Amino acid sequence: MKLFLILGGMSGFLFVALGAFGAHALNDKLEAMGYKGTFETGVQYHMIHTLAIIAVAILMNHLSSTGLLTAAGWSFFAGILLFSGSLYALSLTGIRVLGAITPIGGVAFIAGWILIVIAAVVE
Repeated sequence: MKLFLILGGMSGFLFVALGAFGAHALNDKLEAMGYKGTFETGVQYHMIHTLAIIAVAILMNHLSSTGLLTAAGWSFFAGILLFSGSLYALSLTGIRVLGAITPIGGVAFIAGWILIVIAAVVE
């Protein structure tokens, strides 16, 4: 539980910092390259799944399916790295092949949500 609170807090710091950096320092560059929306999508999914990681930490105190919840937390974390990370990298470098990584992160997000559902059902 504590680990996911720490990861969630660190991830929260990072999405706020990246969001602010993208909106201010990188705004002109992202607009010129046509990747402002891509970067913003990365930040949005980063934020949502940071909150999901914190929710996992809280749920671990209320459900006995901690193995499933642990897997969900790691799935969300992997999704942030792969989905949001690939969108950040694509936005900053313009290397389109990085977009091929994004769906893998999306699958990790979906797996995390399914694992939460399963944890609740088996409770």
